[in-house]
Amino acid sequence: MVGSGGLGAGGLHPSPVTTLPVQTAGVQHAGLGCSALVHAFDWSATSLGPITRWDPAVRAAVELALSSPVPMLLTVGDDFVVIYNDAYAEVLDGLHPAALGRPAASAFGAAWDQPGLGDVIQQVHRSGRSILEPESQVQFAPGRTEPAFYTRGHSVVRTSRGAVAGVLTVAAETTHVIHRLQSLGELTARLAGALTIDDVTRVVLAYAMASFDLDHCVLAVDDGLTYRYVRRIRGEMLDEADERLPPVWRRISADPEAPAVAAAETGRATFVSDGEPLAAVASDRHERRVRALAALPLRAPSLRGALTVGFRRAHVWLPAERALLTAAAELVAQAAERARRFEAQHGTAQLLQRSMLPEHLPELERFRIAARYDVGVDGNAAGGDFYDAFHLLDGRLAMVLGDVAGHDVRAAAVMGQVRAALRALALTDPAPPSVLAGLDRLVGSLGAESRNEEIFVTVVYGVLDPSDGSITLASAGHPPPVLRRAGRAVGEQATAELVKVPPGAPLGLGGRWQTGAVRLEPGDTILMFSDGVVERRDRPLNDGLDALVKAAAASPSGDPRNLCSLATAAVEGTTDDDVAVLAVEHALAMSRSATLQVAAEPTSPSRVRQWMTTRLREWSVPETVIGAAILCTSELTTNALLHAGTPAQVHIDLNAERLLVSVADTGTRGSVIRAHADTLASRGRGLGLIEELSDSWGTDPTVRGSTVWFEMLLAGKARA
Repeated sequence: MVGSGGLGAGGLHPSPVTTLPVQTAGVQHAGLGCSALVHAFDWSATSLGPITRWDPAVRAAVELALSSPVPMLLTVGDDFVVIYNDAYAEVLDGLHPAALGRPAASAFGAAWDQPGLGDVIQQVHRSGRSILEPESQVQFAPGRTEPAFYTRGHSVVRTSRGAVAGVLTVAAETTHVIHRLQSLGELTARLAGALTIDDVTRVVLAYAMASFDLDHCVLAVDDGLTYRYVRRIRGEMLDEADERLPPVWRRISADPEAPAVAAAETGRATFVSDGEPLAAVASDRHERRVRALAALPLRAPSLRGALTVGFRRAHVWLPAERALLTAAAELVAQAAERARRFEAQHGTAQLLQRSMLPEHLPELERFRIAARYDVGVDGNAAGGDFYDAFHLLDGRLAMVLGDVAGHDVRAAAVMGQVRAALRALALTDPAPPSVLAGLDRLVGSLGAESRNEEIFVTVVYGVLDPSDGSITLASAGHPPPVLRRAGRAVGEQATAELVKVPPGAPLGLGGRWQTGAVRLEPGDTILMFSDGVVERRDRPLNDGLDALVKAAAASPSGDPRNLCSLATAAVEGTTDDDVAVLAVEHALAMSRSATLQVAAEPTSPSRVRQWMTTRLREWSVPETVIGAAILCTSELTTNALLHAGTPAQVHIDLNAERLLVSVADTGTRGSVIRAHADTLASRGRGLGLIEELSDSWGTDPTVRGSTVWFEMLLAGKARA
């Protein structure tokens, strides 16, 4: 729960999505609305702390509540600090505006102790479960003679890490649509945690279909000159795997005959009780059967769209239902607008971050290299973790992994300078002590130049000699790499340990560094990682290191891509930090590889299947492996072309141990979440099959898109 240190305390980082103005004025501003009062209030004097350091999900819940026409009250933190919108100010009557920003017990006085208010909110806060009060009476203002009855839904508001932050109360002075009121509150709470348009779409479609028992629901948003939409219809076979996959977007032209387009363009809602509202634009029999349709506009400064809901039977749209749909559409519009801003800033931050990382890693005959970078915090800021690997002038390989403290553009800028300087120094004198000494002078100079002594940089740097697999390492305050030793004898288990590297001071402190040495025998892999891989809040660092070593030893192979994927998930719990890993494997034998560029067209999966069949049979891969690999690759190719909408690249790599297949696209769909093989449907089945048929699989974000890969062990059944 949120403690007395404020919403920014204890690692609940602020969101860079919106910076709200903060003034020192109080709330006694005659004529100002609640939104202006909240933004002007001096929150630093409360347990929530400055508004700029509030958790992103909490801030989003506040923004949604303030923009809602429905009375909404937020009680946040352990002392239930009060925040509400204009509609709820009318409910509070004479207690407004003095109640704003105060703990609920003092803001509401005796009313807080009445049954149905303080006790219910505290119960929801403690249990984390929503409560619907069909009808209750609360007398806020002592002088008010007429009793007021309210139907109220109380829902939990969670932080971006899932902790309970407060309670959202949605109130109405009438009893109509009682059974839908709680779901509206839950919609608001869920929209507060929806960071992308895809997230908003999943939340809205699930809410609409469940709350209104619909036959047809569409959410459409503008996409330049056209619109794109996601549809949900009654009877669709959906399961957990489908819900976690990216929704399938379809494109429509700006045809004014389409009710969704008309609502988006004009900003006016339309309600058809009986007819053929989609006859002119129907794409299939499902749309032709719709008889009653409501089209609600989604309008925001940078977004146009619509939400349409319909029935296959005649349906009278009552005033209460129209009002509820309109309120829901306004909430959706605000959430979609915020998500669009987030996606734009997120894309910029990601591009900045990844443009500073190597787009391609070196290729060696008997050494394979892989790396992975995952953005921490809320994914909307550039960070300071980095990795690099490059050829030296004498033919050896330099490899480095480092961490600049911070999660902002400044940290990314320092990271870029350190990485560029490291390359220049290594190409002149690659000896680890010399390189770290040069970087130490650079970081010290940057700190003095900015008059900031808090620049904190750690690096582990090594030089690999491909002729014998020897590595010379030095560390500047960075965690030591993990060495995975392959079993030397038949049936012998792999082992893993931390490399013994002499500890050294972080860069910028004028330290001296000593080197350690290790040799990669055929089958061995070394894994460098940033502290975000092993550090978890309230857990000893050694626990994380032990978990990483254990995961490396248990890996079915020493393939570097597989180890990078395992490393990012080796330690339980979430991290606020960025995560970077770099792995180098000394291959047992040279591998065979082939690459196919795939166009974004319907016949491409068939071409991939034919190409893979030919190649794998030429390489004498067992037919059972060929069949499973082609099935998995076809599913991944289809998934990439469907969701990314861009050309893809299929790469196969075969050695004596395993077959590795990867499918890379240049889209922005992000990471694919694992599907459970026992809960599959049409769209979830592909990932479920891969999980069933492969020995390991994962996703890697790249500079220009994302890559999904899988590995099948051969156990000596194929020749490399």
